[in-house]
Amino acid sequence: MFFLYDLAVQFSAFILRILAFFSPKINLFVRGRQQTAGILKNFREPGKKLIWMHTASLGEFEQGLPVLEQLQQEYPHYQFLVSFFSPSGYEVKKGKVKGAHTCYLPLDQRNKVKQFLDTLNPEIAIFVKYEIWPNYFRELKHRQIPLIMVSAIFREKQIYFKWYGSFMRKVLDSVSHFYLQDKRSEELLLGIGIQNLSVSGDTRFDRVYKIRNQQSSLDFMEHFKGNRFCLVMGSSWPEDEALLPPLLEDSEKEKLCLVIAPHKTDSKTIEKLHRILGEQAVRYSQREEMDLDTARILIVDTIGLLTKIYGYADLAYVGGGFATGLHNTLEPAVYGIPVLCGPQYEGFKEAEDLVRLGGVRVTGHASEFKETVLEFLNSPAKKVEIGSINLKYITENKGASIQILDGIRTLLK
Repeated sequence: MFFLYDLAVQFSAFILRILAFFSPKINLFVRGRQQTAGILKNFREPGKKLIWMHTASLGEFEQGLPVLEQLQQEYPHYQFLVSFFSPSGYEVKKGKVKGAHTCYLPLDQRNKVKQFLDTLNPEIAIFVKYEIWPNYFRELKHRQIPLIMVSAIFREKQIYFKWYGSFMRKVLDSVSHFYLQDKRSEELLLGIGIQNLSVSGDTRFDRVYKIRNQQSSLDFMEHFKGNRFCLVMGSSWPEDEALLPPLLEDSEKEKLCLVIAPHKTDSKTIEKLHRILGEQAVRYSQREEMDLDTARILIVDTIGLLTKIYGYADLAYVGGGFATGLHNTLEPAVYGIPVLCGPQYEGFKEAEDLVRLGGVRVTGHASEFKETVLEFLNSPAKKVEIGSINLKYITENKGASIQILDGIRTLLK
């Protein structure tokens, strides 16, 4: 079966090299991996122990960060490497992870895996959430390098639990320990005979709670918000932004200000969004030239600010719930405010939980979105009541990192 898998990966690599000529993102994916060997050769110090964390993209990186940061404090004499699968993670974080080097993960081809691990020779491999690669897992087990999965979550529809999934089930046998997000994942793994597991929760709760406690002021947001009701639309896509026109045309719009941080911040996306929103919108990159005190809409045309901007919100809308996949609802929820999202939130455990509890409201069309925003705008007590549900949920679920770190310490002795 590994033979067929290797053929499939090699074929995928060939196709990606062709597609790279037509897609800038795939070009980054291919060309970036060509640099990995050089990055490792220059950074790896012989004789020095190393901890390796692998994440798919930016969201998984944030998920693993609480564990990484604590390990850096406790093992300052170690080297640290964070690898990424996706350009949307690596291109944002390359060279910017404090105390760690970054690189693309080479494709899961047997020879590339061996070369990567020959150079790296980690003491432990930490894979975040659901990154499972058969050749990497098998080679780590062969080399007796501990492999753990943190904040892992499993669903019935995944191949591991199907009658035809024996190959991928066998891959899971290479994992030293699973730190799972929920009891359902535990039940599923126990059902296929895997017992080296713990339900520790989701490390994202620790991450967002830490960000809240480290919250520092943003001068531009102080000026922009003033005493107005602030709605923040974060990680938005065109389908999300289509909800805005009826609200912006309402007579009560004068009582609120809007911050919109689109998922894509390329010039074409920002220019199109600015045209739609009109003269009442100001771009973050042009804030020095504009009067933020009187502006009604602020377009955040950069990355890295959204988690702090949520701290100024009275109400947040999290994008991706119409077609592309819901983004992180915990980031605004930790500030004790109501959160809105689109209708496609199933499969995102924290969103499912908060919808059930009432802290996240689902909105399916523009008139419903407008009605919900105005409800919170005109009822401060309702805003506090709903927001407290979200903060309570996060405080009750943080602490996953503590259990995971206890397990890692035993493996590094």
